[in-house]
Amino acid sequence: MYKITNYSRKQAKRLGVEIRLSKNTKKKIDVFKKNKLLCSVGNVNYYNYPTYIEKYSKQYSKKYGKKYANTRRKLYKIRHKTDRKKGCGFYADQILW
Repeated sequence: MYKITNYSRKQAKRLGVEIRLSKNTKKKIDVFKKNKLLCSVGNVNYYNYPTYIEKYSKQYSKKYGKKYANTRRKLYKIRHKTDRKKGCGFYADQILW
């Protein structure tokens, strides 16, 4: 089960939205604005930026975890260049990456 990280909470606050664990079992978080569901983002089968940091910092070192996560972030942004500008892709990009 996915655990919402402090990184994601800070990003959501910066955007002026609220996040909660998703009721959709295939998604990580639900994004709300004024108690209205905007979208569900983050596939539970894939890691995101803070998850990469956490996993690889535990396995190797904190420095390596951050470096590896930054590489994965760069690749994510290239791969999702077209869908991260609006809609659910925007929230996934801004909150999870």
